[in-house]
Amino acid sequence: MRAGGEGPHQVLGRLRFLLQCSECFRRARALPAALCYVPREVQYKVCKDPAAPGARSLFGVWDRPGPARGGKRAARATIEVRKGGCLRVTGEEYCNGAGLWVKLSKEQLEEYTGCRDLPEGWLLAQRFGERGDKLVPVDPVEKIQWQRQTLGVDHKPAVSWEQVVDLTYSTPGEKPRLIEQDDAAVQKFRSVPPGWSYEHDMELGHFLYDHSEKELQRSDYTKDHLSSVEVSSQVEDCGAARLTDNQEDTYWESNGLPGEHWVRLNMKKGVIIKKLWLVVDRTASSYIPRRVAVYGGVPSNLQHLRTVLINEESYRAVCILRDMKTYMPVLEIRILSCQEHGNNVRLRGIKIKSFWEWDLILNADMFQPARLVRYPLLEGVDADMLYRRAVLIQRFVQLLDSVLHYLIPPSEDGIGTFKALRSMKPFLLLCKQSTALITHCLQSSESNQPHNMPKLHINRHLAREHRANPALDPSCRKAVFTQLYEGLGCPKNNQPLDYRWPLTYSQWWTCEFISEGIIDQGGGFRDSLSDISEELCPSSGDVPIPLPFFVRTSNQGNSSSNTRDMYVPNPSCKDFPKYEWIGQLIGAALRSKEFLTLALPALVWKQLAGEEVSWSRDFATVDLELVKQLEMLEGVDKEAFEFMFGGELTYTTVLSDQQVVELIPNGSSTVVHFEDRKEFIRLVQRARLEESKEQIAAMRAGLLCVVPQPVLDLLTWKQMEKKVCGDPEITVAELQRFITFESFPPDDPRIQNFLEALNNFTSEDLGRFLKFVTGRSRLPVQINVYPESSDTLDLMPQASTCSCAFYLPSYSSAKACEELLRYAVYNCMSIDTDKDP
Repeated sequence: MRAGGEGPHQVLGRLRFLLQCSECFRRARALPAALCYVPREVQYKVCKDPAAPGARSLFGVWDRPGPARGGKRAARATIEVRKGGCLRVTGEEYCNGAGLWVKLSKEQLEEYTGCRDLPEGWLLAQRFGERGDKLVPVDPVEKIQWQRQTLGVDHKPAVSWEQVVDLTYSTPGEKPRLIEQDDAAVQKFRSVPPGWSYEHDMELGHFLYDHSEKELQRSDYTKDHLSSVEVSSQVEDCGAARLTDNQEDTYWESNGLPGEHWVRLNMKKGVIIKKLWLVVDRTASSYIPRRVAVYGGVPSNLQHLRTVLINEESYRAVCILRDMKTYMPVLEIRILSCQEHGNNVRLRGIKIKSFWEWDLILNADMFQPARLVRYPLLEGVDADMLYRRAVLIQRFVQLLDSVLHYLIPPSEDGIGTFKALRSMKPFLLLCKQSTALITHCLQSSESNQPHNMPKLHINRHLAREHRANPALDPSCRKAVFTQLYEGLGCPKNNQPLDYRWPLTYSQWWTCEFISEGIIDQGGGFRDSLSDISEELCPSSGDVPIPLPFFVRTSNQGNSSSNTRDMYVPNPSCKDFPKYEWIGQLIGAALRSKEFLTLALPALVWKQLAGEEVSWSRDFATVDLELVKQLEMLEGVDKEAFEFMFGGELTYTTVLSDQQVVELIPNGSSTVVHFEDRKEFIRLVQRARLEESKEQIAAMRAGLLCVVPQPVLDLLTWKQMEKKVCGDPEITVAELQRFITFESFPPDDPRIQNFLEALNNFTSEDLGRFLKFVTGRSRLPVQINVYPESSDTLDLMPQASTCSCAFYLPSYSSAKACEELLRYAVYNCMSIDTDKDP
């Protein structure tokens, strides 16, 4: 068996299937039956709780899934199953906060209970987070015998939707007969909710990411399933404990002869493996396992379960065992060989999912109205419909994950953008492989860091004068942006920067600020990035824009818009080399831990990421009023049209830079008639959507000089914006996560006053504080707080941006601390008085 290396027929079949599904998502059509497959009948075996007495298990039957233990509703019937016994139920399942429910048909109900009053019944097969008897799916002996007689001894029954997909789309020649499906359950899955659209699926994908994937990343239950972990050998400080510490930068490393490395997992009683992963170390290929054998059973009699060949293109987590049917006290992972004939092995971790855990924490109780407030397209949709649609999305994502590395070129010499991936981008957020692929693409395209860091002389006093009145400096030579651009291009710095450095290279140039006493150890450099951001897209809407590259959107004057602080590239500015440099800086920020805070709308980020844009959804972030006006114009009748426009509407439109352009030749003198209004609307939409086309193309060209195309294929625009700009919303709770108090005695009142002051800060105040201490305006960044050496009360606080250190004085009250701190962060932004850490 090969992990991460499916056969060519299977890969091609899955790609065809994904394209078909993608088209159905885009057109809001019923998804293929294979994705919605539910077997008509499944056999479950009772798995007794080791702590429960007796040899019998009782399962209540309800008319529909409900809360844990049925809530206030009494069970309609009870089924008794003896230890080791089995139950036949339908393949339809339902997860909610109580656990996993399975459905019995009317015929099955009559067989087990004699009850004829219910059309169907539901059993709580597994209670999540609780002990108790559980039902585990097994293959009935009769079915296996029949299939072996019919299809051959080696045939494995197709009881899962993945197998049905592969048999339907990947198996050449005559296909074997599939296990009969539950038509009613399949039809429920295929039913498209009324009024559903592609945008609904995108929003549901974001909901699943926010409420499921993040929770999964925070939750690791591996330790809960293990009594202990043993290893064959280890390098000092790289022992067995590293396999379960859930840290990305640690690993177990063996220290022995090739072929003699193993990891032994001593399982807690009753744990049945659903999936077992090895987390490999991609930084050193010769330490990656190549062939792995898994054995299981009692220590004195381990049986071979599976041998896995790990493909070199596998990323991070490799599944080496799945869908076990019985409890095994010991699992032993034997490393038979490593890639490139390596001697020893490194593993970042072991991950385990048992049969009574969610794969992605998906259950119907997620879709409560209170949780849907931030997702307006999902509000009012039936929770069961959302649940079933979410199950299909996760099935789609699971298949996409299995072939994702085939869709992305392994190097920059590949075929470029895989166009089919565009329609799948909304679901990439849920893909486990995408982050590892992005990391791999960035690491494989790194360049060596420069031997000599450019040293730039920046006069920020002149830059402040320019900001105050840009009209006095039309060439913008005094701006920090221009000083940096020209300084990096001068003969002294004759080696062009490619910005493709390793993540650990954190300072791209050194700044010497004229008339400011600072030794730049990183703080000055970060300050220069913040200055560039502020000059390109000022955070205040009441100041002039110092540079010509971006203009304010119409929404900045529109009180009904929720995107009032955005900027778009200036359609009139043709300085494309500088736009390319802006794109390079965006790429550099994406590759590094630094931020370039640009307040750009979704319309711009989507084009930089290579995503499609829509008028109603994306241009509304630029000019909401125009979007509404054109919607009104399209739906108006002839009488109202004549009353409103009366021959005054011509084929012209106003761009974001207030430039009036003609939509057709002589458009300013050509009147729009009622019959031609839809053509007029189309022309306006095209002109406005493409108004900054050249400028964005130049930015994207610069971006692609720094970031490989496959990375842009894998990133959604929201992910790109967050990587480049950081997290835009700062809360006290989030900020406190990155603050460490050093050298303070326990229960120091200075800490209490300081935290109370921060609790009274607005988000803008917190952003100013962050910049005051670190030179950055967005999280994440680590802040170290030290006690001020002076005992004098109510001093002005000081900071060292180079070391991200804040020196906290003693204050007479929390109110005094708040007032002085707020004054400092708004009025003491010059770093000429930086303290030495």
